[in-house]
Amino acid sequence: MKGMKYHDYIWDLGGTLLDNYETSTAAFVETLAQYGIEQEHDRVYEALKVSTAFAIEKFAPDIENFLENYKDNEARELEYPVLFEGIPELLKDISDKGGRHFLVSHRNDQVLELLAKTQIADYFTEVVTASSGFKRKPDPESMIYLRDKYHISSGLVIGDRNIDVEAGKAAGLDAYLFKNVVTLRQAIDM
Repeated sequence: MKGMKYHDYIWDLGGTLLDNYETSTAAFVETLAQYGIEQEHDRVYEALKVSTAFAIEKFAPDIENFLENYKDNEARELEYPVLFEGIPELLKDISDKGGRHFLVSHRNDQVLELLAKTQIADYFTEVVTASSGFKRKPDPESMIYLRDKYHISSGLVIGDRNIDVEAGKAAGLDAYLFKNVVTLRQAIDM
């Protein structure tokens, strides 16, 4: 445990481990192109970080069936999920020091497929998905379940949205709002 601030890490998936904004942006740009609209990757990426509805309102407000076509393209892009840079190395480094990883996601069991495709599934002690039946974050139910089952006393919840932080704190754990791997490593003394 030398040098590491926490023993246990409860991760969010989308926007934290998985750069789904990158995947969604590729699909969104591709969908716009199908309608003959060219748009810069970075502008779309920023808009999607606000919300899908916001991005559609901004770039394709009058296009019928845009959302459906975008969702089809996104599902295809998800066949090749992208992790944030440095995530596999960080998971490995924590595991090598005896730390444990858990995952709480609102998605269904598709999560297990995404973890397998990105080759990080083996790092996780337990994965909680929508199929587990817990209330959605910010409700701390899923975090409390993991905390109690695995006797987590030194735990950090990591997510990219305030609901992740709220759920972690409500479960009596520390929480960290994820921006990138570099700042996260500093925060946990890795």
